[in-house]
Amino acid sequence: MSRRELANLIGIVLPPAGLVVAIVLLWNRMVGPVELAILAAGYLLAGVGITVGYHRLFTHRSFRTYPAVRYAFAVLGQFAVEGNVVSWVTNHRKHHQFSDRDGDPHSPHAGYGEGFVEGLRGLWHAHTGWLFDKDATGDSRRYAKDLLDDRGLRIIAKLFVPIVLLSLVIPAVVGWALLGGTYGFVAGLVWGGAIRILLLHHVTWSINSICHFWGRRRFVSRDESRNVWWLSWLSFGESWHNNHHAFPSSAFHGLRATELDPGGWVIRALERCGLAWHVVRISPAQQRAKLAAAND
Repeated sequence: MSRRELANLIGIVLPPAGLVVAIVLLWNRMVGPVELAILAAGYLLAGVGITVGYHRLFTHRSFRTYPAVRYAFAVLGQFAVEGNVVSWVTNHRKHHQFSDRDGDPHSPHAGYGEGFVEGLRGLWHAHTGWLFDKDATGDSRRYAKDLLDDRGLRIIAKLFVPIVLLSLVIPAVVGWALLGGTYGFVAGLVWGGAIRILLLHHVTWSINSICHFWGRRRFVSRDESRNVWWLSWLSFGESWHNNHHAFPSSAFHGLRATELDPGGWVIRALERCGLAWHVVRISPAQQRAKLAAAND
């Protein structure tokens, strides 16, 4: 087993183990507001780091910001324990190049046939199995040279393990300070660490699997990307996935007023504060033109 595969295995196994610890801790005890607040705060920070930072800022360059803000998003993204900023961007850019075709790191379709069993195999691969496929990893020098040219991002990427440990220590210390004693420390570690990572992992991986398998296709695209409305609030708007594949550079994945896009709200707030500029927007006219071209 390679070092990458071992790291992925640890990252997958430890969060469910934390869930078991949580069950033991909570036996005959109600979950309190402090535990849930620690979970929510950690989930929001790491989730924004992934969707606004890793995805929209670094992968697709949907907006620009100051170096300090860029580095803060890179650190928050690494809190999610989904790989360092360079490797994540590398694999996601490769996904867009080969979306649902041979070469796509996590397609539920490429290389899989029709039928129920093949569908399950494809979904497993897209959701988790690809993490153990050595051919799924892209070449950072090809797909993320702009990130490698940024010394600050290179340093942050190399500090992936210490940053992950920091993301576990912070909620543990907060739990100890607010709840007190050993229980407070462990509760903070479990809820703000393990369970937060577990939930965010599976929401993120659902974009790879569910959003390429079920849902609506508003725009015609060369792949099977789909919009899944019920995942939008958990995924910070990432599940408007057909919209995203139709307009990859858009800073906003929810293109209608009714399409909840919390990641887009963060970018809009940054823009109003003067912390984001050159924000890529897709006008209604561009959307109509895309729909009209598909109907020709």
